[in-house]
This record gives sequence, structure tokens and C-alpha cells, in this order.
Amino acid sequence: MKHTIRIGVLLCLAALKGFAQPTQPAGQTFSFTVADCIKYAYEHQDTVVNAALDIRSAEYKVKETTGIGLPQINSSAAFTDYLKIPTTLLPGEFFGAPGTFVPVQFGVKYQSNLGASLSQIVFSGSYLVGLKASRTYKELSQRNYTRSRIEANVQVTKAYYQVLSGAERIRLLDSNIVQLKQTLDQTAAQNKQGFVEKIDVDRLQVQYEDLVTTRENTVRLLALGYQMLKFQMGMPIEANLILKDKLTDINFQENVVAPETDSTLYRNRIEYNLMETQLKLNQLDLQRYKSNYLPSLTAVGNYTYSYQNNSFSNLYKTSFPAAYIGLQLNIPIFSGFQRYYQVKQAQVTVQKTQNDMFQVRNALNLQGSSAKITYINGLQSLNSQKRIREVAAEVLRVARIKYQQGVGSSVEVIQAQQSLTQADDKYVQGLLEALTSKVDLDRVYGRIQ
Repeated sequence: MKHTIRIGVLLCLAALKGFAQPTQPAGQTFSFTVADCIKYAYEHQDTVVNAALDIRSAEYKVKETTGIGLPQINSSAAFTDYLKIPTTLLPGEFFGAPGTFVPVQFGVKYQSNLGASLSQIVFSGSYLVGLKASRTYKELSQRNYTRSRIEANVQVTKAYYQVLSGAERIRLLDSNIVQLKQTLDQTAAQNKQGFVEKIDVDRLQVQYEDLVTTRENTVRLLALGYQMLKFQMGMPIEANLILKDKLTDINFQENVVAPETDSTLYRNRIEYNLMETQLKLNQLDLQRYKSNYLPSLTAVGNYTYSYQNNSFSNLYKTSFPAAYIGLQLNIPIFSGFQRYYQVKQAQVTVQKTQNDMFQVRNALNLQGSSAKITYINGLQSLNSQKRIREVAAEVLRVARIKYQQGVGSSVEVIQAQQSLTQADDKYVQGLLEALTSKVDLDRVYGRIQ
């Protein structure tokens, strides 16, 4: 039941993926090696494409942060119509009426200001640290892109091998069906001549129909495997895909790794490289909080035109310019210990990241040892399944000869056929497991870049 649900979910995902990729003409045919499929995935799989866009976004972020340290120029304009001119109370002593206040209106009805201001950071510790952090953030996005490509490589390669294994399974079934059909036809002819019983024909017929049904089921699973491969590649499901690689082209022995390399295995893993970059970001965050203790210096300048008149038509005939330049120094003195505890929190974050990196090193090295053992065991199991299959095929051959010569029984042939079918199943399963462990080993040892 779980297997059925999983296949249903995958079919839905595959259908959605095909619907979301309108750029390729439906029905287009591709003839790809596994390397071609991987290259196609690098260019079309949404995860990889989005990771590449993240790099572009990070580049824009670096430029944005750099822009903070460039001159900042702003302009302003204002117009005011005083419907009621503000009134100010002046002491009566100025007007010969001591002890009283005289209301006086200052200003004109219309006022306008046009100005421009400029500021330039001369020194800011937090800006310098932020500039370094933005560049490190770009490095993080680049490594995330590499990780996305590695994941796409692994997924596509495994899906490609899954299809090759399914095709091999069909080839073996076809061979068995052809041979069993010959035996069935011969037995049916002998039954008509009265040399064998009808039950022998029925037994072989049941076995034949079972193999045909198994083949039909395998063909449908193979079609699903093709869809999954195209899904992993980011290719439209409607496209036609032909696989050029053969199982005989795969060299299993090239992946055996010497055990002395396991202790530094983590250095080749993108997961560890990402943690190194994250540590750098956390350390820069710590530096940023520490830089808040430093003073900052900014150069400022301003130039303004002021216009005032009681007549709107004459407002802009006379201007009153004003300008200044200066330096603004900001010296942090006391912030209620906020900066102190911000630094402490950042230090804890750095320490936690370092602890995580130690654990990740051990985990990645352990993965290497596990992947190597799994791969070696898979090769041995595959070789064993090859020999078992060869023996099962020979047993079936002998059983058929004996049956044809009248010294054997149809039950013996059916049992031998069932044993060969089971041996074929185990061989194909062992083949797929060896191929999968090969990909896992390449990934663990950092061979996929």
C-alpha cells in the first residue's frame, strides 16, 4: 500500500513538473548519455536555476552594501502658504507698555525652499565589517549553487541507472519468455500426439502467462522511471528521451578508495564548506557588534535657496541662499549594556557553529566509511548474484532437455524457471543497489563537483 501511494505521489509531481516547463516543445526527442542528462539538469532543474539566481542576487547585495560608503546626495523642495501668519508675543517694554505683551506677526504669506544635501562616510567600523559580510554572503550563495548542482547530479544519475536497470529486467524477461514459449509450444504439440498429459501444458501455460504479466508490469514501471528521470532533469514529461549509455559502459572497480583518506574526507564535502562559510559570517557578525563601540565620522554639506514674498507671482524673483559643510562625529558612550550583550550573544553563536562543525566532520567521515563498505558489499553481492543466475540458467537448460527427452517432468521445468526468474530479480536488484552505492560513494568522497 505504501509503495502504491508513493508511486501515485511521484506521478503527480511528475505531471506538475511537466506542466511547469513550457519552454521545450512537447514531443521533442532527446538522445542523452548520463553526462548529457546531468548537463541538461544544470540548465533546467528549478533548484539549480534558482540557486544561480541567488548568486546574482548576492552580487546585487554586495553592490548595494558598497553603495552605502559612496556619497549620498539628496535634494528637497518645499512650498508653504501661510493662510494665517504665525503670531508671536513680545514684551511690552519694547513698545513703551511695560507689563504687557504685544502680538506681532513675523514672516510673509508665501515661503519656498530648494536645497541639496550631501553626506559621505569617512569612517564607520560597522560599514567596513558589513562590506566583508556581503562578500562572504556571495560566497555562501556560490557554495549553495554547487550543492544544488551536486544534488541534481546525484538525483539524475540514480534515476538514469534506475531506467537502465529496468530495461535490463525487461531484456531478461524477454529472453525467458521466448524460451518458455518454445517449451510451451513443443509440449502442446506433444500433448496433441498423446506423448504428454494436458496438465503439463496447463502448468507451462500458467508459468508463461505469469512471466508475460510480470513483463507488462515492468514495462509500466519503466515508463514511470523515464518520467522520474525527466522530472529530475527539469525536462517536460511529454518529451521523448532515449538513453545512450549501456550497463556495460559502467566501470565499478574505479570507485574503490584507500582507507587512509577517510580521516580528511570532510574537506571535500560541500556541506562542510558551507559550514565554514557560515562560521565566517557569524565571526563577521561578532566583529560588527564589536565595531559598535567605535566612533563614526561623517562629512556633511548642504546648499539651500530660500524664497519669501507676500505675492505669489513675485515669490521666486528674489532668493536667499545658504550653505554649510561640516563633520559629524558620533561617539558611543553608554547604551544600557546592549552592545555588551549583543557581543556575548554573537560569541555564543560562533561557539555553537564551531561545535556543529566538529560533529559534522565526524558524521561526514562516518558516511565515507559506511558508503565504502556498502559499495564493496554491493559489488560482492552483485558478483554472487551473477553466478547464481548463471547456475539457475544452466539448471533450467538441463531441465528442459531432460523434459524434451522424456526423462524429466514439467514440474521440474517450472521450478527451474521460477528459480531463474527469482535469480533475475535478485540480480537486477543487486545491480541497481551497486549502481546506487556507486553514486553515493562518489558523492561522499567529493568526486561530484
